[in-house]
Amino acid sequence: MPTAPRSPAGPPRRRPRPPVRRRKPRWAMRVVTTLSVVVLASAGIGHSVLSSLDADIARVDAFKDMKNRPQAGHGMNVLLVGTDGRDRISRAQRERYRLGGAPCNCTDTIMIVHISEDRERASVVSLPRDSYAMTPDHVDATTGERHHGHPLKLNAAYAEGGPQLTVRTVEAMTKVKIDHYLEVDFTSFMKTVDVLGGVKICTSEPLKDSYAGLDLPAGTHELKGGEALQYVRARHVDGASDLTRMQRQQRFLAALVERATSSGILLNPLRFRDVTRAVLGSVRADKGFGTGELLDLGRAMRNFSPSSSEFTTVPIGQMGYTVKGVGSTLKWDPERSARLFAALRADKPLAPYRTRSEARKVDVAPQQIRVQVENGTATEGLGRRVDAALAATGFRTTRLPVNAADRTVKRTVVAYDPRWDRSAKSLATALPGSELRAVKGLGPTLKVIAGSDFERVRKVRAVNPGQGESGVVRGDEVVCD
Repeated sequence: MPTAPRSPAGPPRRRPRPPVRRRKPRWAMRVVTTLSVVVLASAGIGHSVLSSLDADIARVDAFKDMKNRPQAGHGMNVLLVGTDGRDRISRAQRERYRLGGAPCNCTDTIMIVHISEDRERASVVSLPRDSYAMTPDHVDATTGERHHGHPLKLNAAYAEGGPQLTVRTVEAMTKVKIDHYLEVDFTSFMKTVDVLGGVKICTSEPLKDSYAGLDLPAGTHELKGGEALQYVRARHVDGASDLTRMQRQQRFLAALVERATSSGILLNPLRFRDVTRAVLGSVRADKGFGTGELLDLGRAMRNFSPSSSEFTTVPIGQMGYTVKGVGSTLKWDPERSARLFAALRADKPLAPYRTRSEARKVDVAPQQIRVQVENGTATEGLGRRVDAALAATGFRTTRLPVNAADRTVKRTVVAYDPRWDRSAKSLATALPGSELRAVKGLGPTLKVIAGSDFERVRKVRAVNPGQGESGVVRGDEVVCD
């Protein structure tokens, strides 16, 4: 026990015992974690283990002969892609986790992960797989033919030109220079979750998707590898399809950070070695992602917690943008997406001044609800006014209101396909006094027939803050309490 200096008046006085802490102080956690990283880097375990990890990583030349690239910003940008590769999955696993069918040789998930220059923050931007994209000139990886730039869905760039064309296309769309490329398939994803001991997920509503085999009742669940894969792959839980799936993927990543930073893995060099070996032994990375980058990420993780991470999805300007020969795509909002990627390049938080509105809580975020407005009255311009008010609140309106067949509607109607009943209730909440009307076969686009009783659109927001497609949430806002 350290003692205070001797005073002239008497013997040394013992310093008072500090109060008992239930949780380890943050500075102590940092010191211990730093020591663990140092041990890995320089002790008997360190250099040889890290060298072997480096050698175990499957390599891909994602940046070969790339020219006219965006100017480098601050921090580190990693393009994280998930492919639908399933070659190393057993038949039993394929049947159990609904992984049948032929793989599409395309990217199932695309994210830009930005690690700030001070290594204190991670910003994750999801890029929808169905995003409208224009490729640069390239050579087809399958046929060897040279192609001029042409439109496609973003996830199809991988099939035509592999990781390199995917990187080039993303850089052209975002003006963000990608520093590293990391590719994860179904097998490596499941292995990562299992080696961490599972990940805790919470849901306020039951989640069921017969296509992916997902069936989670409301509550808290500890998901292992295969179940976690079903959770992040499900696209038929509700009408929002890929947008909702991306929110689940972001929620899952936040939970993964929580598991990694709270389970003691970073404090135990041997455990850290085993986890890193299991994970990196089943991914593909660019040639520059090696020992130094592993140490850099290890040092960054010592200060990480869910509150250190922030998640968002690139803002969508138009849903269902049809392109000949490509199909229905998602077109980014040019102004809002430009601001988002400018923040990444400048190494700034994506939403530093967020304020919580007093909006009414609903199950489905307005950004996920498509709406066609009809004017059910003889009042000229009412349809345009309702459409604009809904769009200002975040609903995905067509921006092309029409006149209803019946122009004598008194009470505003929300018409909906029964399969999208939760979206309909959320929309009706934004239209006080409106009538819900089920119409089988209407499809995913809800219909608002504005009546003479229309007065205003009430602001609404999702109960789950991670649902807002163009909003930004911190990891601690979407992990389990």
